[in-house]
Amino acid sequence: MGAVQDAVLDDPVGASLGGAHARLARRCGEAVRYDPEVASFSSVGVAPGPGAWDDLAGLLGAGEFADLFSCPALPPARWAPEFALEGHQLVQRREVRPPAPAGLRVVELGAADVPEMLALVERTRPGPFRPRTRELGTYLGVRDGAGGGGGAGGGALLAMAGERLHPPGFTEVSAVCTAPEARGRGLAAHLVGELAARIAARGERPFLHVAASNTGALALYERLGFVRRADVVFRGFRTP
Repeated sequence: MGAVQDAVLDDPVGASLGGAHARLARRCGEAVRYDPEVASFSSVGVAPGPGAWDDLAGLLGAGEFADLFSCPALPPARWAPEFALEGHQLVQRREVRPPAPAGLRVVELGAADVPEMLALVERTRPGPFRPRTRELGTYLGVRDGAGGGGGAGGGALLAMAGERLHPPGFTEVSAVCTAPEARGRGLAAHLVGELAARIAARGERPFLHVAASNTGALALYERLGFVRRADVVFRGFRTP
């Protein structure tokens, strides 16, 4: 994979909204953001022009949260910092598919599963997830094979993972989470491996992001054939 292909990963939000996710984009001049019911992310590109920050402020509104994801550019000083989190961007270089979990069912999650998905996210905090986030791509879940007590698919939702950003030639794996009572059973590893295989089968390359402090997740992704492409800082600001 050459540097030219990799370059779309320098601004994965902008590259996604300019292509596969254009239907979900909201634009103002140089600034672009996702429909707020789908995702919180915004972009002004890797080298924003002098009017880009005003465009983004106009797009979001005064005093609103600007989630700049891994954008390397910093806004003017009048933008109040909300958070900064060090992380890594990884790309899969070799395919690894862990075995399916015994006695459990892997299902594709749909609109009827959203309440359970939101409840699992609330319990596990894998990152931003909104009522329409599942529209970004395929989401898979693991349900208790015993059935009963769950949503549309039957059986409690124990783990999930899905597709998020979609720059040209790549698809991001995200929202990887497992209920506390189901951890240690390889559920996340299987879901990530299954999603990565589906992405590769489309002729695309799986990639993902992880907080630098989440050493357990980083070790898992490395076992699944992902390698670090770049160190990033996830940042959020409040518009003036």
